[in-house]
Parts: sequence; C-alpha cells; structure tokens
Amino acid sequence: MSQHVRDLNEAALDDELRQAKEPILVDFWAPWCGPCRAMSPAVDAVAEKLAGEAKVYKINVDDNPSVAPRFNLRGIPTLILFKDGREMNRLVGLSSMEQIVALLRDLRVAV
Repeated sequence: MSQHVRDLNEAALDDELRQAKEPILVDFWAPWCGPCRAMSPAVDAVAEKLAGEAKVYKINVDDNPSVAPRFNLRGIPTLILFKDGREMNRLVGLSSMEQIVALLRDLRVAV
C-alpha cells in the first residue's frame, strides 16, 4: 500500500469527513475480494498523484461491518468521493486508474 493511502475505521472516517478541507476518496474493500486486490495498485497510483490535494483512505468492510448499510454498499470494491463531508460520486466494482481519475475530474480535482 502506498504511503499516501491510510487504513481507517468507521470512527476515524467520521472524524475525517467532519474536518477535511480537501476531497476524500475512500476505497471500501475486503482482503478476500479479488477485484479489491486487483484495483489496489490503481488506488495507490491515484493517491500518489493526489498527494496534497485530496486524501485517500481504505476501509475494510469486514472489520467495519456497519459501513456497508450506512453507505448503501451493494458490492465491493466501492470507491466513494466525498467533499465537505458529503458523498459526491462513487464507482462500484473493479475500476481502472482512468475511471478513478475521471471520477475525480468531475470534482475538478487535478490529477
């Protein structure tokens, strides 16, 4: 995992969503999920490019079971982009780096 991606639990995510001035991209994943593992390098690469402009976090849905119903997760991996504490956009399923970048461009985040 990249030095620019941090693992969070649900309580820490709540704190980040309340306090962050920059956009937050959260990767909801599980260790047994093949597509989650396959997408991890793309998330890491995007986090490297976003350093200083946005925060990138990972939340293990197995360790934080209440996040799935709370964020209406229908499958993993799911990437959710937050700004000012609100969900702005999401990608569900295995996504390419280009798809992740496009998600961020929608918010005019330079990648």
